[in-house]
Amino acid sequence: MAHLFGLTLYALANRREAARTALPDRPKGRLVWIHAPGEDCARTGAELARRLTEDLDVASIITDTETAPHDSMADVKVFLDHLRPDACVFLGGEVRPALLAEANLRGIPLMMADAHAPTLPPGVRWVPGILHSTLDRFAHILTLDESAARSFRRAGADADTVKVAGRMEEPHGTLSCTEAERLELAATLATRPIWLAASLPQIEEDAVILAHRAALTLSHRLLLIVVPAVPERATILAERMEAAGLSVAQRAAEDEILPETEVYIADNAEELGLWYRLAPICFLGGSLTTGALRDPLEGAALGSALIHGTSAGEHAGTFARLAGRRASLPVAHPRALADALADLMSPERVAELAGAAWEVASDGGEVTDRVLALIDRMLEDR
Repeated sequence: MAHLFGLTLYALANRREAARTALPDRPKGRLVWIHAPGEDCARTGAELARRLTEDLDVASIITDTETAPHDSMADVKVFLDHLRPDACVFLGGEVRPALLAEANLRGIPLMMADAHAPTLPPGVRWVPGILHSTLDRFAHILTLDESAARSFRRAGADADTVKVAGRMEEPHGTLSCTEAERLELAATLATRPIWLAASLPQIEEDAVILAHRAALTLSHRLLLIVVPAVPERATILAERMEAAGLSVAQRAAEDEILPETEVYIADNAEELGLWYRLAPICFLGGSLTTGALRDPLEGAALGSALIHGTSAGEHAGTFARLAGRRASLPVAHPRALADALADLMSPERVAELAGAAWEVASDGGEVTDRVLALIDRMLEDR
């Protein structure tokens, strides 16, 4: 028994030492620890971290379920001794009883935001009253909606602490372009209808060619701008489209966009900010097959109406938000792309869809401002 006890102590010591060596360096100055379990929380946490730096001159450390300390008093003490956070923000709803108890004893202010329901992390055993005794550690609990607020109140959170705030802002940096070039191209294109295939993979080229040929029968002046997912495909794609009977110009060859040009291939993904601004309609490449290759909010923030397939890739949360607001036009299979494009030949329909997408892209700014104000107040009060 003594031998086993000794081995246990040895294992615990090794685990604590491993926890110490795995910890990130603590930045100088004031520090906010952000716990962001899950992909959606990670995106929101990244934007919050950026705003903390830019607006409050406060550093941050972000953890997820895997990188946060194990919820035992030994690991929690090592973690807090090392980081010495001035405030902690939990996103989503994951509750860590041991960590919250120790942070509370140290006088570290705590808040939760973007909360959907209180949950325990993997490995933490459920015991009666565990949430009730833990949720009162938070100074503020900001939930996504009223249903989430009720979940926290039922779990034992103080009703005055729980407030419905909505979703915080996600990062979707506005892509830039050269304004002089945009103006020049806008004058060249005049009133031509335009759609963009952004980051088009080879596997989806046929669908786009068929959709464009079909749309030309409805709008003979329609211009397709294609940004291939692989720049080296530009010349091969141009040859394929010409073989399909389309008039093609290539940006890499410095071809002009003439009135008879039906396809313009631009092989530089760094210029997507320019094409999003010029094209009222955007198809998100990859979304019909392996997963969307670009963040949908890039185009939405610049006024594009979005068409996409059902393969969201790493942007599932964003697509779900767009779907919830009917702010994009999903297609179930490649053959339906032509029908979706035909639906958007109406300027009124394009404006409706683009406006809804822009609202989704603009969501959360006020909520993030509110969270920052509360963090600032907690730091000052401490």
